[in-house]
Amino acid sequence: MSSLYFLFPTLLAILISFLFVRAAGIALMMTGLEKKKARFQALSAFSGTGFTTKEAELVINHPVRRKIVTWLMIMGNAGIVTVIVTATSSLATSQGYQLPINVLVLIVGIFLIYKLATYKKFLKKWENFIEKKLIRSPTFDEAATEDLLHFLEGYGMVRKIISESSPLIGSTLADSRLNEKGALVLGIERGNSWIPIPKAEVRIEADDRLVVYGPHDVLKELLKVPTTLADEQLKKKKRQRSNSSRKF
Repeated sequence: MSSLYFLFPTLLAILISFLFVRAAGIALMMTGLEKKKARFQALSAFSGTGFTTKEAELVINHPVRRKIVTWLMIMGNAGIVTVIVTATSSLATSQGYQLPINVLVLIVGIFLIYKLATYKKFLKKWENFIEKKLIRSPTFDEAATEDLLHFLEGYGMVRKIISESSPLIGSTLADSRLNEKGALVLGIERGNSWIPIPKAEVRIEADDRLVVYGPHDVLKELLKVPTTLADEQLKKKKRQRSNSSRKF
């Protein structure tokens, strides 16, 4: 029977590991990560597998996430070692009919933990409990601007300077159709003043500096827009030359 006692630490370590990974997933989600990504990264850090370069950047560039992932790695190594040592000790000390009994107990225990891990009501209560505890922590009160705007997930922010001879002068923000492309003009720097969240009918003036937030591909296209009539004419000449060369 002594070998059977080793199985209880094994099952307890598995249960605690599951609860810890779930709690860490909630913590990562509260730093600004999406729910699925937070859970995947928590499991990846705990098991030591599954990280990609992009996902590693999301963690390395955030101090709170680094702490969470560090604890996941430490607890993951400790949990795996505990499960291996206790399980092998139980099976190694088993004699005669005790071996199949211990194996059966281990299988049944893992099955019950699995059923508990997939029980939605239990998971919801556990996640709500962890979230309430973490909300009280000052660590999760504020988030970096980079995380709130998801700069590492395909979004960015640029400043578009409007020169005196720009073809955009006199047109409204609605004419730019940036909203249709998924971009948003957060504000306009005009002289010494700041126009926050300008309306669609606001007209663009010379020397305006548009602060635009949106997907990287949209921002790249915005920066390619000619800032002067000379630039526009130069592009037209290049297109004409390329078309004439094709004819020959």
